Amino acid sequence: MKIPITVAIVDGNEPIRQSLAILVDGAEGFRVQATFEDAESALAYLPPHCVDVVLMDIDLPGMNGIDCVQKLKDLCPNIRVMMCTMYDEDETVFDALKAGANSYILKRSPLHKLLDAIIELDEGGAPMSSTIARKTADSFSGNTITPNTPDVLTPREREILDRLSKGYSHKEVANALFISSPMVRKHIFTIYQKLQLQSQADTVNRHLRQR
Repeated sequence: MKIPITVAIVDGNEPIRQSLAILVDGAEGFRVQATFEDAESALAYLPPHCVDVVLMDIDLPGMNGIDCVQKLKDLCPNIRVMMCTMYDEDETVFDALKAGANSYILKRSPLHKLLDAIIELDEGGAPMSSTIARKTADSFSGNTITPNTPDVLTPREREILDRLSKGYSHKEVANALFISSPMVRKHIFTIYQKLQLQSQADTVNRHLRQR
């Protein structure tokens, strides 16, 4: 883990934003570099000051968090974004992941889980619940692997998705496939990236069909 992990917080709720900043900045190995109350402020600041991890609220005043992620990823492709949501398994979480988010966490999660999730994301991992795994698998259904389609899933990635969709934990997936838990997390991170590529391709195809 690189010390410190620099963090930016984008949340329209001032008490939550300030509390998050105090808690994260006060933890060893973390530094909150900036906080923003809306997407527009974040987009104005972050591109020339890219941080390691951005904590992004979905419900923001003005531009919402999902649109902000998409624009931010265009400007800073390597920045890692964790969506903060009130509800698990929400359709908006899946939309955010397709837009470019790398991870998500519940706002009610205890501090140690939030810090662990930030570390995991900074190290190239990402969480995936069974519902999100099923949605992801469904979105890739019908795809075939060819050398010119890098956004489709490999057999190993499909195995991981299948087990996650059945409720396996990362450790259980690792044991079943005889790989390490960090390797499972890295595969999930790659799956998210491919999901985003597929979403971008779908958008382009829809645009071409409408011309």
